[in-house]
Amino acid sequence: MSTARISTLASLRGSIERLEAHGDAHDLTRIALGHKAADTMLQGGLALSAVHEVFAEGHQSAVATGFIAGLAGRVSPRRPLVWVRQDFSEIESGALSMSGLCELGLDPRLLVTVRAPDTDAALRTAADALACDALGAVVLEVWGQARQLDLVASRKLTLAAQASGVTALLLRMAAEPRPSTAETRWIVRAAHSPPGSPWSAWGAPVFDAHLVRNRHGPVGRWIMEWNCDECLFSEPSAYPQSLAATPAHRPHPAAAQGAFRRSA
Repeated sequence: MSTARISTLASLRGSIERLEAHGDAHDLTRIALGHKAADTMLQGGLALSAVHEVFAEGHQSAVATGFIAGLAGRVSPRRPLVWVRQDFSEIESGALSMSGLCELGLDPRLLVTVRAPDTDAALRTAADALACDALGAVVLEVWGQARQLDLVASRKLTLAAQASGVTALLLRMAAEPRPSTAETRWIVRAAHSPPGSPWSAWGAPVFDAHLVRNRHGPVGRWIMEWNCDECLFSEPSAYPQSLAATPAHRPHPAAAQGAFRRSA
């Protein structure tokens, strides 16, 4: 092994050791998600300048996309967002809908999408984007169990995020979690969303969000509703429709039953 390579490896190990030693939760800047229980568990909210992972089964890809879009909206409400997608993700789950992201509260004018031919290219692109401190967040979307996304790659992304102050959000579809330096790891599924009003068939996006990794605290699981107007997560609202009133021209069921017994 050459002297230059030994020096580079030593420098990288030193950076990793400093990163892992610098693990005090109070030193991290956080942004509240809006969901009180989740924010309490996260000691104030989602940590910025860090890596966060969101996992979902393949058939839950739309749900995971909506959830990570919500995280990006909280992390980077008024700064540019770069979304790096592996080509295979678009084949499996379809293209990103700008109108859909707009309905979630994101500004499509601040979104830059990049299509990468494979995982290696997606990783390089995400790392380059994380080096740009003008961004608010970078989303890296990769489909399947990509061997390139190992512990070493995770550490490099974490170092890049910490150096630039840009938050990295990894969206993993149809993949099993592996060791990483991610600040948090979520497994997301769809939850029941009742109609928002009597004249609307669609309710607010609701997620079954399971926090399975939290570097600075315990984990938990919550039903989280995304408020598209205020761009934050919250406790699910109660079913908004009232129960149907008993028609005035019909007797109360108890009275009707009593009258039937007397006649019998």
